[in-house]
Amino acid sequence: MAEFRDSHYPDTEKNNYDDNGIHPTTSVQHGTARRVSITDAVFGEINEDGPNYRAVGWKGTAVLMLKTQIGLGVLSIPAVFHSLGMIPGVIIILVIAVMTSWSNYIVGVFKMNHPDVYGIDDVGRKLFGRLGYEFFGITFALYWIFVAGSGMLGISTALNALSSHGACTAVFVAVAAIAGFGLGSIQTLGKISWLAWVGVVSILSAILTLTIAVGIQDRPADAPQTGPFKSDYELFGSPTAADAFASISSIVFAYAGTPAFFNIVSEMREPRHYTRALIVCQGTMTAVYIAIGCVVYFFCGSYVSSPALGSAGHVMKKVCYGLALPGLLVSTTLFVHFAAKYFFMRILRGSQHLTRNTATHWITWIGCTAGNAIIAYIVASAIPVFGGLVSLVGALLGTLMSIQPMGCMWLYDHWRDSRSGKWYFMVGWCGFMIIGGWFLTIAGTYGSIVGIIDSYNASGGSSAWSCADNSNSS
Repeated sequence: MAEFRDSHYPDTEKNNYDDNGIHPTTSVQHGTARRVSITDAVFGEINEDGPNYRAVGWKGTAVLMLKTQIGLGVLSIPAVFHSLGMIPGVIIILVIAVMTSWSNYIVGVFKMNHPDVYGIDDVGRKLFGRLGYEFFGITFALYWIFVAGSGMLGISTALNALSSHGACTAVFVAVAAIAGFGLGSIQTLGKISWLAWVGVVSILSAILTLTIAVGIQDRPADAPQTGPFKSDYELFGSPTAADAFASISSIVFAYAGTPAFFNIVSEMREPRHYTRALIVCQGTMTAVYIAIGCVVYFFCGSYVSSPALGSAGHVMKKVCYGLALPGLLVSTTLFVHFAAKYFFMRILRGSQHLTRNTATHWITWIGCTAGNAIIAYIVASAIPVFGGLVSLVGALLGTLMSIQPMGCMWLYDHWRDSRSGKWYFMVGWCGFMIIGGWFLTIAGTYGSIVGIIDSYNASGGSSAWSCADNSNSS
């Protein structure tokens, strides 16, 4: 595997930096004032003259990881259980959890071995040269732009529910885009981490309220409101191949925060605490996904809505979406921020403007956040089918960013290690991750596209830039 280097990416070796990827702290005397700065392998010199890109603690890291993943994905899981059945749904969640948890762990290990890595585009540069750098960078940006579009669609659904469709859905999507641009323009993840706390509490409160509501209500909102009712949940579903692959892609999407973890660990104060935060994140997520999926699907059966917050009746739908709205907004904020940060780093990395509050710094940063918010708005308006968009993004881009590269990353660091039983096992595991990842990418994309086409062809399907109420989908 070739390694591409140029003057934009200096040849940094691990032993030039401490375990946190920085040179020892230096102090610079300015008259009677004393300025402390650090030299980071990615950001260069960081001091009081500009934003501090190394300010995220391990607890902030854990909550950023959680908010990157718990949000849009969890809202589609009960509908996934309806397609696959409860038992296959739980099994697939556990399988995807193991695969993505290993991938996320390798992100932290690779960062410690290569302090000059900021994003997955830098990984592509090390693994496959300039072609890998461009391919992974563009795919990363597209992924977060599409996910931001999903977030805007989720916000529009919440606003429709809260206002009883008080305005055209296209207007609500535009409002979501403006809000995502404004909050996504906060410069560093350290400053956004407090928003992530609000977002996690918001989403967890909403889904907990939903879970309690579907358990105590007589029947779900979309079920016949007269006569006896019994949930028609199934332990084993009978989906078509396209439905099954699309459902698996939705689960992948629920775990597909992996590409953002490069950015998060790069902005940690102490990257060696990354694994601690990862364990908290993955354990919490998996428990929440299984509990919410099983309980909501058990009580709602085939009448579960997608997003799931609409499953508990008209009043509770307003309550749940009201609780979830801040969380959906924070999710969109992070997604816009990640996409914008890729372009921002690519444009200014290696220049003094990266860590200085200059006019060039601000014009570039605002231009990046605005441009990505506009493109995400177009995506959300052009594909206004929440479940279809989630599964498409999970299959086409989420899998490609969260599974295959990590197998290549382990091989890159360990291919020349001495051969042993463990080495052969890990090579086989990496082969499984790469081949299995490509299978999920191709099959899931096919299933998602078929699902979106069927939604457009079905009676009442939403159209592009539609004014129709999208909070009543099921």
